[in-house]
Amino acid sequence: MSLSTTTHNLVVLASEGAEQHGGNHDSLSPYLTGGGAFCVLLLLLWVTTRLNRDR
Repeated sequence: MSLSTTTHNLVVLASEGAEQHGGNHDSLSPYLTGGGAFCVLLLLLWVTTRLNRDR
């Protein structure tokens, strides 16, 4: 197999996958995912500031 044939096959495979599914799973909510990530980051910030006793 040559590099151009492999590249062409990968491009075709990627474009077929994007057309069928749209890239998102039906059960994923962007608001829930973003809200969960925000809460985790706030928790990490709180833990970091509680453990930082250098001041």
